This record gives sequence, structure tokens and C-alpha cells, in this order.
Amino acid sequence: MGSGHRPGQLLGGGLGRRFGWLWGAYATSALGTWLAFGAFPLIAVQVLHAGPAQVAALASVGAAVGAVVAVPLGPWVEFRRKGPVLIAMDLARCAALLTVPAAFALGVLTFLQLLLVSVVVAAADITFRAASGAYLKALLPAEDLLVANARFESTAWTTTIVGPPLGGAAIGLLGPVATVVADAVSYLLSALGIRASGGHEPRPERPAAARLRAGDLLDGWRYILADATLRPLFFNTALFNGLVTAAQPLLAVLMLGRLGFTPWQYGLAFAAPSIGGLLGSRLARPLVTRFGQHQVLVVTGALRALWPVGLAFLEPGTGGLLLVIGVELGLIFCCGVFNPVCTTYRLERTSADRVTRTLSAWAVTTKATTALLTALWGVLGSLLGPRTAIGLAGALLLATPLLLPRRPAALVSDQAVA
Repeated sequence: MGSGHRPGQLLGGGLGRRFGWLWGAYATSALGTWLAFGAFPLIAVQVLHAGPAQVAALASVGAAVGAVVAVPLGPWVEFRRKGPVLIAMDLARCAALLTVPAAFALGVLTFLQLLLVSVVVAAADITFRAASGAYLKALLPAEDLLVANARFESTAWTTTIVGPPLGGAAIGLLGPVATVVADAVSYLLSALGIRASGGHEPRPERPAAARLRAGDLLDGWRYILADATLRPLFFNTALFNGLVTAAQPLLAVLMLGRLGFTPWQYGLAFAAPSIGGLLGSRLARPLVTRFGQHQVLVVTGALRALWPVGLAFLEPGTGGLLLVIGVELGLIFCCGVFNPVCTTYRLERTSADRVTRTLSAWAVTTKATTALLTALWGVLGSLLGPRTAIGLAGALLLATPLLLPRRPAALVSDQAVA
């Protein structure tokens, strides 16, 4: 374990060796995910000759069913050591993904297998994120949470910029199955990184009722809905994320179909603005220091909702391409500031013995809402046309700032967890 101290301390950047390993593990798995971005739809189309309905199901049904599967995992994980859970979720994602190249090599790959793998990965992803939030809150003092979350946010946008082009090149040379292997290996490396972090993590104590009951599955939602500041933020993020994501397939149809943009222009329109996420995440802490957490949360939460409606005015040509880049740049910059502030705010508002259940409920709701709205907007796009449906999503987004917390709230005093 001694050989892991130096790289861990280097990565930690003042937040400690264990955080350094956690951050490195996150960066590795995030890069693997973006390297394999779009691999499953490509495999479905090129290898299994799936149609549009099957490809859409792979994206929406897999995420929705995965969210349902993750529901009982939140309460189960709450009273277990989070480090081993993080490792187990990484290994589960690695094993599930490796079945795809194995089946492909044997000539027995099916669409059902892709769907099942997407369910396992989605459920493990939700559980990992919930457990990592609790792990981070126990690992760092409250004053360091924003710095840590800003680093995660910056890493996420960096891998968003770097991963898809590298993955596209790998797919061109080796085929989409190769990037699935890379994604699986990234989860294995992430598990090894978390394992290398070491440290002693006490086992949380379960209250008097020792067994998991059916009612415990709803504890995360009860906690959120009972909190006057978490409740509006919960609805705001679920609706915002769902509407933004729901418009993306229609925007692809509009740009690549009716408006005649080329695939490289479409890719540029969404890759280049990711720089805004890097800049926003770097500014999150200085802005909070100067203006206060609540002020930054509300202002950036409102500003991010103003941009998407501009996509309804998209026209062909260079001007249209610049419009998309400008809209996405403004949107992503605001999200780059908002996301780490929101994540920190949520952790601070949640008592230590409820973090996993709360984050799990939050993620399940967000994924389910996104899947539902994506399917609904697909229907609206067919009935009204993609431009009108995109404009409708943008108009509804203008109302989401009404759901942001209206006043600062005192921090929750953590309950002792052994």
C-alpha cells in the first residue's frame, strides 16, 4: 500500500491521499464512459441490424429499468461501508460490459443482452454515485466539499471533450466493441484505485429495526420531500435535466436531417462548448466565496434555463452552427458553476445517516423523469415537428427557476454514525 501514497497525494491536491485516489478513480471511469459514448447504439445498428425503435429502447428502457432496480439498493447500501460498495459497483459494471465483446467474439450477441447490460450498468451507476456522495461527505470536512465537487465537475467536462473524439477514432480503427472493452477496463482500474486508497472506514450502525422493510425503500424520497429547501431543488433538477435531455434527439434530427449539417459540424457544436463547463467549475468556489452559496445557486440555476429556447430559432449554415455553439456554451458554463454548488448544497443539507438513500432517490427520479420526457418528446416531435417540440421544451425550462430554493437554509447537524 505504501507505493500508492505518492500518486494519491499528488492527485489529492491538498485534500488528502484518499481523496486523490477517489478522484483518480472517477477520472478513469469517466474517460472510459466517454470513450464508449454511442458504442451500444452503433453495435445495435451495425452488428445486430436494429431499427430506430430498438435503438431508442436501448437508451430509454435500459436507464428506466436500471433506475427501478437501483431503488432497493439505496437503503441496503446506507448501513454498509461505502468503499467496498464502490468497488463492487465498479466490478459489476466491468463484468457486465465484458460479456458484450465475449458474446460478439463467439457470435452469440443479441439485442436482449445489450438491453440487460445497459440495465445492470445503469443500476450500478446510480448506486455508485449515491455511495460515493456518502463516502465523500465522511472523507472530507464540510469546508472542502465544494472544492472536491468542483474538481469532479471539471474532470467530467474534460473527459467529455477528450473522450468522444478518441472513442470515435478507436471505433473507426477497431470497431465499437473495442471501446466497450476500454470502458470495462476503466471500471476495473477505478476499483483498483479505490482499493489502493486504503484508510479505515467504520461500519455504520443500523438503528433498532435491524431488517430492511418495504417502507424503507421510500426513505430517501420522504427525507427530500420533508425538507423545505431540498424539495424544490429536487423537482428543479429532475425537470431541468429531463427537458434538456429530451430535446437532444430532436435537435439531432433537425440538424442532421432538415438543416443539412454534417456529422462533424454536429459533433463540433456540442464538443467545443464543453470548455464552458471547465471554466464554470473553476469559478464555482470563488463565486461562492464572494457572493454566497445560496445566491450563486439561484442565479446560475436561473441563468441556465434561459439558453435552450434559442435552439428553436436554428437555421442552416454557419450562422446556425454558431447559434448552437453559443447556446450550448452559455448553458454548459452555467451548469459548470451550478452543478458542484448544487451537489455540495445537497450534501450539506443531508444528515450523514441519510446520504445514500437521499442521493439514490434523487438519481432514480432524475433518470426516470429523463426517460419519460425523452419518450414523450419523441412523440411530440413526430406530431408537431422537431423545431416546435424543441421550442416547447425551451419554453417550459423558463419556468424551472420558480422551483429553486427561495431563501438560504441552515445546515443540518449530522447524526452520529459509528
